[in-house]
Amino acid sequence: MPGTVQSIERAAAILRTLAGGPGRLGLSEIARSLDLAKGTTHGILRTLQRVGFVEQDRVSGHYQLGGALLHLGTSYLDINELRSRSINWADPLAARSGEAVRIGTVLEGRVLVVHHVFRPDDTFQTLDVGSLLPLHATALGKVLLAYRAGGATAAQLDAYTRKTVISKRELSTALDQVREAGWGADVEELTLGQAAVAAPIRGYGGLVVGAIGVSGPVERICDSRYRPRQHLVTCVRDAARAVSRDLGAARQ
Repeated sequence: MPGTVQSIERAAAILRTLAGGPGRLGLSEIARSLDLAKGTTHGILRTLQRVGFVEQDRVSGHYQLGGALLHLGTSYLDINELRSRSINWADPLAARSGEAVRIGTVLEGRVLVVHHVFRPDDTFQTLDVGSLLPLHATALGKVLLAYRAGGATAAQLDAYTRKTVISKRELSTALDQVREAGWGADVEELTLGQAAVAAPIRGYGGLVVGAIGVSGPVERICDSRYRPRQHLVTCVRDAARAVSRDLGAARQ
């Protein structure tokens, strides 16, 4: 039976250490926790950094997991990486838009809500984190479908309201519009009286790994013609670009 490759074992140990740490870690901390020489640890970190699996903070010199790990699929680590990088931009988006914010990714053919910020007012709201939403009937889902994030599909188009798109031809047209505009929306397609706007979150190499959006009553999200308000579209797209940059995507 062939032996193990020591350098790969050490690289994996470093990634686990970074994943389990309280935040960014310094070279000395990583080396000490794994009982490795600093030179050896630094060499492995440089290699991991070169392939995007590790990032180094320019100010402190400390290390953290890199956005390229999102290429490995929708694992537990990936979902938490998406959530941790999005949190810094979700609260400002809620404050700027005045609406609830949700961040989602694909899990088993549905949208998994990985983070949710309440609308900044005193109305009663329920936490959606962990909820699974249909791809074809939500703004988040349409964005994920349009870019086939996580191999997303919409095999079954169930009707949730009379406005839900259940024709595959109509859905295909809608997804073309999402790709052309760079954002998607749903207006009473999942819940009557509710609407949402979302934009894609890109990771290392430009791969779409999630979506961020705002949702709320139709009269707040849309104008008198039931079109999403332009300032909300701008807010959402700006937030999506910011998260994407944090995940290693090139400027859009």
